Amino acid sequence: MNLDLAGKTALVTGGTRGIGRAIVEALADAGAKVAFTYRSSSETAEALKADLEAKGVACLALQGDAADTAHAEETVQAVLDAWGSIDVLVNNAGITRDTLMIRMSEDDWDTVLETNLKSVFNFCKAAYRPMMKQRGGSIVNISSVVGVTGNPGQANYAASKAGMLGFSKSLARELGGRGVRVNVVAPGYIATDMTADLNEKAQEAMQGSIPLGRVGQPDDVAAAVVFLASDAGAYITGHTLHVDGGLAM
Repeated sequence: MNLDLAGKTALVTGGTRGIGRAIVEALADAGAKVAFTYRSSSETAEALKADLEAKGVACLALQGDAADTAHAEETVQAVLDAWGSIDVLVNNAGITRDTLMIRMSEDDWDTVLETNLKSVFNFCKAAYRPMMKQRGGSIVNISSVVGVTGNPGQANYAASKAGMLGFSKSLARELGGRGVRVNVVAPGYIATDMTADLNEKAQEAMQGSIPLGRVGQPDDVAAAVVFLASDAGAYITGHTLHVDGGLAM
């Protein structure tokens, strides 16, 4: 199984924390040159960049709002200017603004949809033509188990993550003839800052609902992304890979 990404270039949105950081590090460990975006945590981003460069990894840290179309275009161009190609695009940037629908404001809805779903459109559109010209590439969009099952208090988040599924299948059909693959990874409950804030009772209930009996780790998601980005996943497109311990069965 060929998971080697040596000579490949990768771009990850939202790459400084949690799942995003694990994806950046896994792609780098597989041999790729890695660019990642971040919105506000400059110190964290520069520390990650320094860590990767100390290991001999070519790296770019690019600040901006993933929901901004111009930022997406400029970011993809920066990758092309630096390395001449963009072989892997991972759309990971995302936020939550959880509340029951009765209390959800228009801004709660718009902001989550723009950050989580419009950003995917922005970056896929910016990478569309370069990948077509290359006649190759892998796009991996990071959705969520909530986009498949729904969840009370997360109508905006679930809508944004469910939207990725139809978007990705449509794009897979558009780009397949040019050798560009488009897939989705849908994580379940993953040990991140968000889950760490849950009380012990909530964590026990969450873990008890997972057939494998444990909460996932960011590295579990990152491994799935590397698989889909590499030649090991060369005949897979339009697919949603559930990394949730069986939660969405």
